[in-house]
Amino acid sequence: MLNNKTILVTGGTGSFGHHFVDYVLKHYSPQKIIIYSRDEYKQFIMNNVYKKNEDILRFFIGDIRDGQRLKMAMNGVDYVIHAAALKQVPACEYNPNEAIKTNVNGAMNVINASLEAGVKKVIALSTDKAVNPINLYGGTKLVSDKLFCAANSYSGAGGTRFAVVRYGNVAGSRGSVIPFFQNIIDNGGKELPITDYRMTRFWISLEQGVELVIKALEEAHGGETFISKIPSFKIIDLAQAMLPGCSTREVGIREGEKLHEIMITREDALHAYEYKKHYIVYPHYNWWGGK
Repeated sequence: MLNNKTILVTGGTGSFGHHFVDYVLKHYSPQKIIIYSRDEYKQFIMNNVYKKNEDILRFFIGDIRDGQRLKMAMNGVDYVIHAAALKQVPACEYNPNEAIKTNVNGAMNVINASLEAGVKKVIALSTDKAVNPINLYGGTKLVSDKLFCAANSYSGAGGTRFAVVRYGNVAGSRGSVIPFFQNIIDNGGKELPITDYRMTRFWISLEQGVELVIKALEEAHGGETFISKIPSFKIIDLAQAMLPGCSTREVGIREGEKLHEIMITREDALHAYEYKKHYIVYPHYNWWGGK
């Protein structure tokens, strides 16, 4: 499916972007992979990592807040993976305007640029925090998800198809608690801080996350939300697994955090279908007819 195709990844220098590039280079022969992000240093590091693939990888400095730059970057692009976002809950709570500019306005820019460039499919990465959100990060991602699903109404028959992929915390990503715990352990720490002993989180590996995106690229007709079947477990159990017998201290839930996340609302469950490894929430609207 991705052979001889051009793929653009927004926020492509992150953990997901690195693993996505690894996966695509291993399983396909793409014509070009464009890494679109705003951090020149991360692009420099990533470019060195993939030096032997420099004939395939292209690096575009740009922010998804900049619609004109996105349009330039998407010239000739077949598929877009939208991974760029402000994702830290406390940072979004403290900087709400910035979260809206990136997560909402940026999403609209990606949609508009994709439509104008005639991109075949756009897959937007989402989060369990967008389900019944209580924090600004989740709220902006809920709006983003709605925008991407509704964007199918603008593309018409044969036009760009938009879909969403939703999962929980990505194990090993820079923003997860695992590297935080590991850093304490590596520095000889014997005590790990736990926000709340009751707290649980959904977890997915980078490999599973990339595979779900590939499935969405292959199967999406437009407006679906693909959701992985992934485990949820207590953070304190994770701490004990990483440092058996460690002592812990409860530090309290940060602003905007839930004790327990959910992946599908009761209302969306009416439109959800279960498959072997994932669920799909189908759109309420059928823009093109058929099944």
